[in-house]
Amino acid sequence: MPGVLTHCPYCSLQCGMTVTPRPESAGGGHDVEGADFPTNRGGLCEKGLSSTELLGHPDRLTTPLVRDSRDEPFREATWDEALDRVAAGLTAAQQRYGRDAAGLFGGGGLTNEKAYQAGKFVRVALRSAAIDYNGRFCMSSAANAGIRAFGIDRGMPFPLADIARADTVLLVGSNPADTMPPAMRWFAAGRERGAQHIVVDPRYTATAVAADVHLQPVPGTDLALANGLLHLAVKHRLVDAAYVRDRTTGWDAVRRAVRQYWPDRVERITGVPVKVMERTVRMLAASRATMILSARGAEQHAKGSDTALAWINLALALGLPGRPYSGWATVTGQGNGQGGREHGQKADQLPGYRMLADPAAREHVAGVWGLDPDELPQPGVSAYEMLDRLGTDGGVRALMVMASNVVVSAPNAAHVRRRLRDLDFLVVSDLFLSETAELADVVLPCAQWAEEEGTMTNVEGRVIRRRQAAQAPEGVRSDLAVLADVAARLGRGEFFSDDPRTVFDELRRASSGGKADYTGISYERIEAERGVFWPCPDDAHAGTPRLFRERFATPDGRARFHVVHHRAAAEEPDDEYPYRLTTGRTRAHYQSGTQTRRTKALLDAEPESVVEIHPDLAARLGLADGADLQLRTRRGSARMRARLTTTIRSDTVFAPFHWGGEQTANALTNPALDPASRMPEFKVCAVALEAVPGTTTTGEEPAA
Repeated sequence: MPGVLTHCPYCSLQCGMTVTPRPESAGGGHDVEGADFPTNRGGLCEKGLSSTELLGHPDRLTTPLVRDSRDEPFREATWDEALDRVAAGLTAAQQRYGRDAAGLFGGGGLTNEKAYQAGKFVRVALRSAAIDYNGRFCMSSAANAGIRAFGIDRGMPFPLADIARADTVLLVGSNPADTMPPAMRWFAAGRERGAQHIVVDPRYTATAVAADVHLQPVPGTDLALANGLLHLAVKHRLVDAAYVRDRTTGWDAVRRAVRQYWPDRVERITGVPVKVMERTVRMLAASRATMILSARGAEQHAKGSDTALAWINLALALGLPGRPYSGWATVTGQGNGQGGREHGQKADQLPGYRMLADPAAREHVAGVWGLDPDELPQPGVSAYEMLDRLGTDGGVRALMVMASNVVVSAPNAAHVRRRLRDLDFLVVSDLFLSETAELADVVLPCAQWAEEEGTMTNVEGRVIRRRQAAQAPEGVRSDLAVLADVAARLGRGEFFSDDPRTVFDELRRASSGGKADYTGISYERIEAERGVFWPCPDDAHAGTPRLFRERFATPDGRARFHVVHHRAAAEEPDDEYPYRLTTGRTRAHYQSGTQTRRTKALLDAEPESVVEIHPDLAARLGLADGADLQLRTRRGSARMRARLTTTIRSDTVFAPFHWGGEQTANALTNPALDPASRMPEFKVCAVALEAVPGTTTTGEEPAA
């Protein structure tokens, strides 16, 4: 059989790949190879190359599971029994506690069709306000900043290939060499033509190794660093005065505000030497083909929105956004992190990036759905706030979870686990029995990436087609079908379809006139044009690969400067918890590890979680490489192996968040929320370290 061109199930690059079934005589299964798609040009990382192993995995769920009480084990059930239980559990909660007692927690890996249907299901079938998704833990601060500064949130307002044409690129809290390796071809192409790259990261990452300059700030001080660089740009007359005058507003207030970020003060806050800051700002201003790329390292903080705005301020002062091969962008992480937040999974949004509280938006979307606008609920609470209130008075009592493993991925994870146990009813749709699914009353086996049709919106804002390349196992259903079937049991079935194309065509109508306008994007156009960039308001429109060339998406067409100030992390080290913990991804694993920890090649490469610790700190604690280490914060503890490395600051340790059980890094992290985006502070908290008795140490007493 011929291969099918589709897309990788992992990160936001959505690399093109060809999936080809192997004959049964050759053992069955599927072969995969990279396709010549614009984002990856034939390249795949190890996650993409091993992705088809999941299609025939022995742990795959293929029949619904139910339990008759929380104290009993799961048993297999028919789909009718399982869906009847789902409908009954949701209905019972609403009858007892009100409509908002039933809700849904979604994920940034859902196709556009499923993300759209999830938002519609909660607001139309459940008539509830209770929906949010794990993208709130990923992109929300950058999205908030983009909307406030530019009037629109499209993480990357230019194609990925433009990186190769930039003369200078600054990456802030981004490590694409490990998190999205195929993207590094564009950075390498830039270096080949003489481009210079700067990396801001507390770790000397694989991306930093290839850069010309590495700035290694104290975690949580990126905002002060950005303001310090802007101070220097003003001091050295590097600001593009004509651009600021013609294309922005609010500059004078920001110029005055950054006076207090003089170089010596910023060095004391960040640990970055003044001479390195001086070199950095001159490199950024040396050409107009300059990019500033931000990511989770800078944004997953209780001040993440302000931090993103600080870097946008610097980009605007240098005259970058809208110029060729220049600008500010944020690098989306999850596969459909962009599309997943555009069409209704966020508690405050409707399709097309409309806001739920806006009467005009409510009227438009309600008209597409065939409802009175007054039937739509008002905005609900954000992701962590929803999880924090599960099972409590006024909180969700019956929850559906799709494409998310919150027991591993949410901050303060032990608390979230307890809250899930407090629910009256929990249903989880997943490929495998994840740590979250293990707590459920009903588990639904869902189809995965290569087994169904749908669209995704990648890191560039390019809408692509994920084509079916394999048959789902017998007994497995699409989440689209599940939502339609449950809606029918709730008496609202006439509003829902289980056909992806039908749902996408409705999404196009619902998005029409919105900021994320998909009206002119059809399956046929995506096929013919290898993806279409939104906004695309009609069939004759070419799509929009590059934003901001002539105006910004604000009422007056100008970008907005914002005064933002550094503030300390929500939790600073003290005598009891004397070090800083930061978390992130590794090369071999992805998100909560539900898929990658079941892939042999990836698990062989990284079989367990390790905490990176500087040799100087290890010596003070009497730790040897490979020691079994206990990490403690005010929220919980985790146990990991110590890996000694000089690539981390000596006052900071790094732990990946891909593992569950006693290796759950997010059992440690701080749920302090950004006041604007409601992003938790994943990237920094105070931690104590101690060797587990009886494990490998140096044999020396810790230094006093």
